[in-house]
This record gives sequence, C-alpha cells and structure tokens, in this order.
Amino acid sequence: MRFYPQERMAIFIDGANLYGAAKALGFDIDYRKLLVEFGKRGVLVRAFYYTALAEGEDYSPLRPLTDWLDYNGYQMVTKPLKEFTDAMGRRRVKGNMDIELAIDAMEMADHVDHLIIFSGDGDFRRLVEALQRKGRRVSIVSTIRPSPPLIADELRRQADNFIELDDLRPYLARDPSARQSVRADVADDDDLDD
Repeated sequence: MRFYPQERMAIFIDGANLYGAAKALGFDIDYRKLLVEFGKRGVLVRAFYYTALAEGEDYSPLRPLTDWLDYNGYQMVTKPLKEFTDAMGRRRVKGNMDIELAIDAMEMADHVDHLIIFSGDGDFRRLVEALQRKGRRVSIVSTIRPSPPLIADELRRQADNFIELDDLRPYLARDPSARQSVRADVADDDDLDD
C-alpha cells in the first residue's frame, strides 16, 4: 500500500459489500481498528458508511452497528430498503447505495488527495476514473481470494491501488474473544444479584 503521511484521505464503505467480503474470508471487521489503522497512514478527513435499512421493523440486526458507527466517527448514509415482486412472483428487497457513495466521493474530491473505497462493485469503475481525472488517487479495498473473486476486474485495473482485504485482517479483524469476555462479565454480574 502506498500512503503518504501528509495526504488528506476519505474512506467510503459500501456496507453490504464489505460485510460480504469479510464473511467470505471468515472474519468480522472491527470498525474502531479500521479508523485507527487508516488514521496512521495519513490525515483521515472523513469516513462514510453506506447501508440500506428495513423500515417499520421493531428490530433490525443492523441497528446496533449503525448506531455505534454514528457515535464513533463515521458519517452514516442510509436509506430504506425497497420491496418489490420479481417476474417469478417472489418478494425481493433492494437497497443499492451506489449513487449516494458516488455523489459523496465526487463532492469530497475537492477536499482530499486520496479516496479509499471499500467495495468490489464494478459499477464504481467510472467513478474511480472521474476521480482520477480530478487528480485524486483512488484505492480499492476488496478481495480476490474467494472463488469467484469479489472484486470486478475492471475496477481493480482502474484503481491506483488495490488493497487485498485479507492482507488487512491482522489490522482490522475483530477479536472473537472480546465478545465472549463481555458475555462472561455479564454472567458474573448476574451471579452477584443472586
């Protein structure tokens, strides 16, 4: 990875895409570590996280994550999932955040030197090209390790820098024992109430 300490950076995370890539590689992302790690590599101006949320549900499994991110240094960009019926009569949901990410990246390009996009979606190739025409460096974080790879070849070729997500595992992986130790602490506290 080529980073320069003086360069101003912004991070753009396609939440669904990053989740799928990390899951395929067998680890969970620690979003606090992600901010710290990229903050060491330059001047981190902003970190955006994009996800679609189901409306009208009493509980969403994404809500704890999005709330935590919102309070811990991430600019959250969300929109409601859209429900539709496909040609076969099956109920489907759609929550594409590509246009939101692209607009924010183009706006931030005037304020940063380096844009880091966590996604393997080939639709972003033209965005990367447009950012490069503005004189900005663009790094793409995704993975080629699973079969098939989770990054579009045209996106990987267009980027100034491709960063293999699996190579970041030592820096970004959430410690699975941390969740277990919290559960043990809660269990110990429950014992005190008896």
